[in-house]
Amino acid sequence: MIFGRVKSLDAILATAEKKGLHRSLGAFQLTMLGVGAVIGTGIFVLTSEAAQKAGPGMMISFIIAGFVCAVAALCYSELASMVPVAGSAYTYTYAVMGELLAWMVGWALILEYAVGASAVAVGWSGYFVGFMKNSFGIIIPQALAVGPSQGGIINLPAVVIAGLVTVLLIVGTTESARVNAILVSIKVAALTLFIALTIPVLNTEQFTPFLPNGWGTIGVVGAASSIFFAYVGFDAVSTAAEETKNPQRNVPIGLIGSLAICTIFYLLVSAGAIGTLGAQPVTGAAGEILAPGSPALAARCATIVGSGLTEPLACSHEALAHVLRSIGWEKIGNLMGLAAFIALPSVVLMMMFGQTRVFFVMARDGLLPAALAKVHPTWRTPYVVTAFTGIVVTLAAAFLPVGQLADYSNSGTLFAFAMVAVSVMVLRLTDPGRRRPFRTPFIWVVAPLAIAGCVGLYLFLPFVAQMVLFGWGAVGLLVYFGYSRSRSHVGRGISDLPEADPDVPPLPVPPLPGIPTPGGNQA
Repeated sequence: MIFGRVKSLDAILATAEKKGLHRSLGAFQLTMLGVGAVIGTGIFVLTSEAAQKAGPGMMISFIIAGFVCAVAALCYSELASMVPVAGSAYTYTYAVMGELLAWMVGWALILEYAVGASAVAVGWSGYFVGFMKNSFGIIIPQALAVGPSQGGIINLPAVVIAGLVTVLLIVGTTESARVNAILVSIKVAALTLFIALTIPVLNTEQFTPFLPNGWGTIGVVGAASSIFFAYVGFDAVSTAAEETKNPQRNVPIGLIGSLAICTIFYLLVSAGAIGTLGAQPVTGAAGEILAPGSPALAARCATIVGSGLTEPLACSHEALAHVLRSIGWEKIGNLMGLAAFIALPSVVLMMMFGQTRVFFVMARDGLLPAALAKVHPTWRTPYVVTAFTGIVVTLAAAFLPVGQLADYSNSGTLFAFAMVAVSVMVLRLTDPGRRRPFRTPFIWVVAPLAIAGCVGLYLFLPFVAQMVLFGWGAVGLLVYFGYSRSRSHVGRGISDLPEADPDVPPLPVPPLPGIPTPGGNQA
């Protein structure tokens, strides 16, 4: 039963051709989509999380996380070039491992995108609060700026931005690829400026001790598990495969190119932050290690700042802007905050868009109610599922800290990535003759490394984050056996559907920057 109900690759491709999306994206647009999706809360905010766990050793953490993403990206590239349709890891698993495992992967992708969007919203909130304070002297009370675990009541800015993005997705204001390219350029320019100002003045003494907390869960590998979130988003390139011109060539370029660009930026940015402000973890009064996002850390940070000392990197909610202000670039630091203020909402938009696409494909296969992808008669967007997603994202952003949200999102992402690597190997054995425009090099080394890396990072996540995956998975199994299994199109013997079939949800047309509306012109 576990490996039953496999949907053939031919059926998937035929369905995509009948109900597919307009192919208009090239390699450059895909790379920009990947860079725009990846560069976000991870580097702008989780630098603080990494500093508290690993200190200067977070540079190794970035390398570890980047390596795991690289081998996973190679596996993604082979499958995305073979199966250039929407659905990403869910679709690949359906074609290779069967419906049940595909359902679990799709369910995990929902966890990745929805909780990930919440994490980005919280990250944006930190920069917004700092920007308002330093640029206009407007102080947002702590009770309304952070969640309960950090001494507040509700993260109101995060609630507002999540709500605004939800409304934007529902109303469907069309944005061109040029707008996305501008937003990506703002983020890249901001990071480039940060590197240019910090690298020349870094102090090598700030890198000692390099591994203050060792290699464990509160250490280098634990930091890698958390800042893995900084790389999440490159799989959005494969999600857009159904909208790509010449996907056999352009999808691998977009995946690997965006990942390479982001890795270089991350290493240089982390080196600049460490070498100027320092990145030693904040300890308790007795020298004990304090967990990121904990009330104890929040209290200790308040004590340090209250005594007149410079706020440590591990305490900042706007890490990169804080570094620049601390080394005398006050106005440039404010501009860094402005860049994050402008650009991070596009990442929230992308992640919520990604979830609607996964919902769309799962509903197209009969595993979710078609009503979830119901299109608004005026705005022509899947307003039901978008509104539901928006409510979930808003509630999580209102009360949980960015580090916890990132860890929860990572648990779902790591599971999905591992299943992609398994699918590549299985398909090499079961369908060796199928054309592979992009072949993962050294597949029997690369795919096992991807699986081992995903499992390893998962095991170093906090225990609660690990259990979130099991709890979410248990709910998913109840939904599958209670509803989806009996309504599956494959289970009912329907391998392809006529376009007029009422069970097939209409195509959502959300306003993702970089993804033109079907039939529109690519800017």
